[in-house]
Amino acid sequence: MGIVVEELKATPIEKRRVEIVERKGIGHPDSICDAIMERVSVELCKEYLKKFGVILHHNIDKGLLVAGSVKLEFGGGEILEPMLLIFGDRATRELNGEEIDVDEIAISTAKKWIRENLRFVNPDEDVRYQVELKEGSAELTDIFKRGGEILGANDTSAAVGYAPLSRTEKIVLEVEKFLNSQDFKKRFPECGEDIKVMGLRINNSLTLTIACPLVSRFITSEKEYFRKKDELLEEIKGFVSQNCEFKTDILLNTLDVEGRGLGGIYLTLTGTSAEDADCGQVGRGNKVNGVIAFDRPSSSEAAAGKNPVSHVGKIYNI
Repeated sequence: MGIVVEELKATPIEKRRVEIVERKGIGHPDSICDAIMERVSVELCKEYLKKFGVILHHNIDKGLLVAGSVKLEFGGGEILEPMLLIFGDRATRELNGEEIDVDEIAISTAKKWIRENLRFVNPDEDVRYQVELKEGSAELTDIFKRGGEILGANDTSAAVGYAPLSRTEKIVLEVEKFLNSQDFKKRFPECGEDIKVMGLRINNSLTLTIACPLVSRFITSEKEYFRKKDELLEEIKGFVSQNCEFKTDILLNTLDVEGRGLGGIYLTLTGTSAEDADCGQVGRGNKVNGVIAFDRPSSSEAAAGKNPVSHVGKIYNI
């Protein structure tokens, strides 16, 4: 197949009147699924290479995080029902009589990722694990035995990409990274990881709508919640003013209503809404460039967790 170059007769993104961009932070349930399933794929690849010298058939791209249940109160709370992390799709478990402990790799990898990235989630107590990684079909597993420089495929996938990021895309990405940075968490430990940033640009005016859960152990009252929220908002405004040239309006936790107690604030026990509000799924999070841009060409392909040597949906998207 040859290369065809055609001029795209469309208004460049920076010259359009309207632009919408979203970023889901590392503690968002969808982001958790993407990150863990990708890490499991990486660890399986390491084990396959160690034991057999090649990467074997696997795809860990059908993960699901089922929200749990909590009893929340100012100053703390308790987990009533743990979250449930389901690993789905396929993985080679045996070759030439030698077995690979896929379940152990999946669960231990998930626990390690949670410890590293979610400060207030105990991976041994707050999450349950269900591994549904079955052996692949004969046809798909056979391609790894055929040899050759290129592994064949019986699948199709369309991939699109673009560069560079627009100014709106950059600031949306940078705001989330700023709020979830180690330095920011040291200064504001009450700021949870489940941060979502939505940017709406109309001409040269940009509205950033941010959802940021506060962690209950650091909040002793409704009054303190709103005081902390004001402090966070001022920090965000300061960061944006130094890194964005648009006229900006910043909104934080827009569902909040003073006087309604726990029912009127975005408070969590663990820093993620997966504790009792929102489930997560592979492929619903950020694209491979870190944002969800509604004015850009995109594919429905989920790259996270896919086999890096045989799945065209992984290779061409990355």
